[in-house]
Amino acid sequence: MARLGVNIDHVATLRQARGGKEPDPLSAAVLVELAGADGLVVHLREDRRHIQDRDLALLREIVQTKLDLEIGAEESMAKIALSIKPHFVTLVPERRQELTTEGGLEVAGQQERIQRIVDLLHDSGIPVSLFVEPDLNQIKAAHKVSADFVELHTGRYANARRSKEEDAEFETIAQAAKLAYKVGMGVNAGHGLTYRNVRRLTKIPEIVEFNIGHSIIARAVLVGLERAVREMKQLVS
Repeated sequence: MARLGVNIDHVATLRQARGGKEPDPLSAAVLVELAGADGLVVHLREDRRHIQDRDLALLREIVQTKLDLEIGAEESMAKIALSIKPHFVTLVPERRQELTTEGGLEVAGQQERIQRIVDLLHDSGIPVSLFVEPDLNQIKAAHKVSADFVELHTGRYANARRSKEEDAEFETIAQAAKLAYKVGMGVNAGHGLTYRNVRRLTKIPEIVEFNIGHSIIARAVLVGLERAVREMKQLVS
């Protein structure tokens, strides 16, 4: 049975659009946990476009399940993680001009730099996941830098328009998950997943957690947050 991590960045995005206090990501976090989610995911971006440092500190205090902090693979961001001590850190690529994270982290080409950040977090007892493409070379590189988990980027699968294309992307994800599991890393998956396309990925037994944000928050606008989370939890389980 796979776990569900719910990304609440989009709640903060809506708040920041008006520069006020509502909707409050902390209130959302409480409802998400009550609805049965297995963890909360937040991305503290360098430009602080949604989640703020104060949000992060307070979330660490109130989250009862697991707080997965996504950060850019930079030492300055790692130091923030060291001060907050989330349950989990996921290193992601980050470009200021992107609307959302585009593609996976290039681990194979910068192993030494990423190794330093992983070591820094491990020294404080924080498990580390790397958000990577479902590419076997990236999986091998993630293993070499001692990542505890990989989170497989599912964007190309989610954006597939033809069944043949979706089949090919599904197989790519399945093979990457198998390799990651074989070398001893845990396997998560996320990006672009919806109520329509996530079910097929649950057939990959190596994937232990799906991290989903936009689709859940978008549905919550129409049906309420607790119902939206419960419906997704049922699908991934």
